[in-house]
Amino acid sequence: MKIKKLGHCCLIIKVNSKRVMTDPGSYTISEQEIEKNIDLILITHEHSDHLHVDSLKNILVNNPNAIVVTNSAVGKIIAEAGIKYKKLEDGQSGEFAGVFLEAHGDKHAEIYEEFGQVQNTGYFIGQDLFYPGDAFTNPNKKVEVLALPVLAPWLKIKESINYAILLKPHICFPVHDWNIKIPGIVHKTPSIVLAEHNISFKVLEIGKEEEI
Repeated sequence: MKIKKLGHCCLIIKVNSKRVMTDPGSYTISEQEIEKNIDLILITHEHSDHLHVDSLKNILVNNPNAIVVTNSAVGKIIAEAGIKYKKLEDGQSGEFAGVFLEAHGDKHAEIYEEFGQVQNTGYFIGQDLFYPGDAFTNPNKKVEVLALPVLAPWLKIKESINYAILLKPHICFPVHDWNIKIPGIVHKTPSIVLAEHNISFKVLEIGKEEEI
């Protein structure tokens, strides 16, 4: 599996020769709009750092055959903008553009009571990688590769670390880190602690395709 991190939560994941983009949001507009040969676009939830509708339209101009997969809440928003999508929600699975997907979870992690509470769907991409979006969802199955959120108003770094320990992936890499280009405390602490639990923590270089 090869992964190129464009920034924050926008990834290009190469699975079985197919290219999957995740969460094209407002922090990575210029990077995501120039990507070509995208087969599948996954959107976990509607917050702007994960979904920028106008940018999504531009991505689809450059990738007219790409299939957008998301949940009902996001689907309603993008359908109003004239964007077609396939719905995949908690408990559902299927093959899209030749890539196996399995959906887990339904709620965004709490920021403050009901503030920011939206539908959030995490996705298994292929059989190995789990991308939870903005939640600490337990898919209750083996996770080989975990996209681990590390910086957000809805989490403490302790919670991120404990989440990785709970799922016990072979390797995890940080997402939801607000385009931090120089590894800092939100990267260093998980790296040290998770190594004690035989979990590799790999910081991906922005814009570089890396083998996982």
